[in-house]
Amino acid sequence: MKKLFAEFFGTFWLVFGGCGSAIFAAGIPDLGIGFVGVSLAFGLTVLTMAYAVGHVSGAHFNPAVSIGLWAGGKFDVKELPGYILAQVIGAIAAAGVLYLIVSGKSGFETVGGFAANGYGELSPDGYSMVSALVAEFVLTAFFLLVILGSTYPKAPKGFAGIAIGLALVLIHLISIPITNTSVNPARSLSQAIFADGAYLSQVWLFWVAPIAGAIVGGLIHKTLFSKD
Repeated sequence: MKKLFAEFFGTFWLVFGGCGSAIFAAGIPDLGIGFVGVSLAFGLTVLTMAYAVGHVSGAHFNPAVSIGLWAGGKFDVKELPGYILAQVIGAIAAAGVLYLIVSGKSGFETVGGFAANGYGELSPDGYSMVSALVAEFVLTAFFLLVILGSTYPKAPKGFAGIAIGLALVLIHLISIPITNTSVNPARSLSQAIFADGAYLSQVWLFWVAPIAGAIVGGLIHKTLFSKD
């Protein structure tokens, strides 16, 4: 249960901090943090919680990461359902708190896109479904390579959280204009539930592509780099 609570709180913090920065701080004229600020926020949420609760649960905070670690031989399949459920609940809880806060703003009418992920008309810069699929697949695969490589026994000790957090910053710098960046099915589902528009009908892609990419990344590491 300690592991599941750690995954709940870690995923809550990721969604609250990352999506919250996009909802509240990115678009303020002249003072907004923009794409770079949102990218840093997502990376910082993972970095901070990796050191806060990583020793408890391994700091997955993402169903695709849990599945990718299983594919890489670093996670027991029996623990997958509990981890994924805790991550999804944590993400939805964070989105609910974000909705509660944003709906209290003076003149509030709609949450709009609510930092949700999308393709086609719902892509921030109009990228197609294929573009979104490829981007999410490739970025999640490399994310798993960074995670597995930086946590490998022969890697420098104590720096994995920094490498993983910076990798997530880089991923967002690349792909916010394409899909608003998922690489995390729980984060995509939680925002799509509350967002206005057809985001929920597109959330399937942000489960399929990240999970497929994570599996490939895990298998590449297991096959080429791991001697375990």
